Amino acid sequence: MSNPAPLEAGALHPEALASYWMPFTANRQFKAAPRMMARAEGMHYWTPEGRRILDGFSGLWCCNAGHSRKPVVEAIQRQAATLDYAPAFQMGHPLAFELAGRIAAMAPAGLNRVFFCNSGSEAVDTALKVALAYQRLRGEGSRTRLIGRERGYHGVGFGGISVGGMVANRKMFGAMLAGVDHLPHTHSLEKNAFSRGEPEWGAHLADELERLIALHDASTIAAVIVEPMAGSTGVLLPPRGYLQRLREITAKHGILLIFDEVITAFGRLGHAFAAQRYGVTPDMITFAKGVTSGTVPMGGVLVRSDIHDAFMRGPPWAIELFHGYTYSGHPLACAAGIATLDLYRDEGLFERARAMAPVLEDAVHSLRASPHVIDIRNGGLAAAIELEPRPGAPLARAFDAYLGCWERGLLVRQAGEIVCLAPALIVEESQIAKMTGTLREVLLQLA
Repeated sequence: MSNPAPLEAGALHPEALASYWMPFTANRQFKAAPRMMARAEGMHYWTPEGRRILDGFSGLWCCNAGHSRKPVVEAIQRQAATLDYAPAFQMGHPLAFELAGRIAAMAPAGLNRVFFCNSGSEAVDTALKVALAYQRLRGEGSRTRLIGRERGYHGVGFGGISVGGMVANRKMFGAMLAGVDHLPHTHSLEKNAFSRGEPEWGAHLADELERLIALHDASTIAAVIVEPMAGSTGVLLPPRGYLQRLREITAKHGILLIFDEVITAFGRLGHAFAAQRYGVTPDMITFAKGVTSGTVPMGGVLVRSDIHDAFMRGPPWAIELFHGYTYSGHPLACAAGIATLDLYRDEGLFERARAMAPVLEDAVHSLRASPHVIDIRNGGLAAAIELEPRPGAPLARAFDAYLGCWERGLLVRQAGEIVCLAPALIVEESQIAKMTGTLREVLLQLA
């Protein structure tokens, strides 16, 4: 494919950029020095002027099969020309049922009902609403409390930021949902710095849930939601035994356990779901991102069949759950999802991710002696390099590292004082070496 033609003269003029209020972006900095993408294929982006950028972050945790994969592109094109939209309420189309069945077949046993939405944020709010309604339907209407975790990221809906634990995402938006509490996060530089995979220390932190239960009483708690691996806060792996302990406590007290797998589902940790990687089956799983390899927005919730069945009551013409979205199970998203799942299967990409994980692990830990590095951690095809903050300028050093990588042709992700890597499952060893080599160069030059 030929490189794209440059943008028309004046297209990057500040006035041309003014209308778009960009999400999770330093808008003033960006519009003073824009970083634009014009094309993507495989492991790379191209800028409008034709510069090639190695994608070290799967877009935004989402392009797990790589960019612009031909089978997915063609499936979307065919679907757009066949059935562009079908009403999601009281109507259906075959692809939504096919994709739901395919996802359920990949999921941990018992999680075999799928509710579709359009993003991870919507998936989380859906799961929280299902949890509250389910407790009411089974005669436990006093169970209205939700438990999240410090440093958790569960999207940007009011439900998600309420159970989430990232301060910057919460502090501007008032009291949020009532009756929410939080477990402590599991990150400890003192105990777990430079861990490879799941850290040894920290499983006991799951027992903090017993303290919250003693404080609030189990009869008031509907659900606990955690990310198996906390991604957006900087790749925090669960301590060994931590998730198993959470499962034991929630099951003992009749509390639903929700895994937010928006980042970890579809191969990031070498399995269809992180629940399978860790051998822990929750009551619900949220997903998004990798289900379509980022091509068309889609999310969803996997639900235990008995939770679903609790809603199936009343006259047969009655709506059982007053919840949903105009674009739930959108035909283009379903076509993209089916084609993406085919790619994962036909190319053995989950198995490939397992095989490449040790390569990424060794590569990122080779940066341990680089300047400013205070921690490195990794799991599957995800890794984080945590930097010592620059005195008097929080976040500046990691942002400079991000920009330095971009200038050298590498896309990474900044998360606070952390630089993250999460390459697509098609990544080659030579590309991992280039990522860490570029990072090494940048770290050597950082002030």
